[in-house]
Amino acid sequence: MKSTTYSEKTLDHFRNPRNVGTLEGDNVAIGRVGNPVCGDLMEIYIRVEDDHIEDIKFQTFGCGSAVATSSMVTELVRGMTLDDALTVTRSDVADALDGLPPIKMHCSNLAADALHDAIKNWREGVKLDPVDPTKIPEKSCTTPPQGFIEGEDDYVGKGLYKEAPDPAEMEGMRVLVVDTGADSLEYAMSLTEVTGRVVFMTAGTDLPGDNALRSKAKRSDIKVLFLSKLIAVSGEGEVEKVKVHDLDEDEEYELFIDSLIIIE
Repeated sequence: MKSTTYSEKTLDHFRNPRNVGTLEGDNVAIGRVGNPVCGDLMEIYIRVEDDHIEDIKFQTFGCGSAVATSSMVTELVRGMTLDDALTVTRSDVADALDGLPPIKMHCSNLAADALHDAIKNWREGVKLDPVDPTKIPEKSCTTPPQGFIEGEDDYVGKGLYKEAPDPAEMEGMRVLVVDTGADSLEYAMSLTEVTGRVVFMTAGTDLPGDNALRSKAKRSDIKVLFLSKLIAVSGEGEVEKVKVHDLDEDEEYELFIDSLIIIE
């Protein structure tokens, strides 16, 4: 199974971002950068006192790496002089996070650039208006649809189930359950009583259901693939493998399974 190769520190800053928000006032400047390929958009807000960054906040609309790098840069430069903050590089941010996957070094590691833009705007007296979050189009990496699955119709009843089968039928199997809501997550957890190889795939960044259900799932033995989209299923007569699109890293890979559950 594919590893995301994210460090624990990066995951922590993604799950628990520091200094999220905006700042207002005459001594505040905004820096903004965006990557048209990934679709990430970052805003860094700095409050300047005596040529020091007295406070700093960020808004980021993008993937987990974009959030983590934005969070980290705010931690790195709070209290610095503007000149010192200008020396902080993308590599510094990545190093502080204990590294980033290579594809993310150039795609989503833009937080230092947004910081430098904020300092430049402060010194040049440029005042940007904050981005209105309601006018940001939904990104595929945050709320992606499952969409068309190549070969799906060919394998119904041949290892692909549209209704939840009796868990006893899945004993010892490698089972992939696609997120179609809270019921699908509950079913995936029920399978752990008959097999230790249950994967739950969701195209989002969090599990479905209420807090109690999500908490229970995180303590269970299911393996969760976040930001993942099922794009194809194949096999010799029966389901044998699926193709998955990793929406965060924009890569595709294959996963070998015995059964595929897509509860309608």
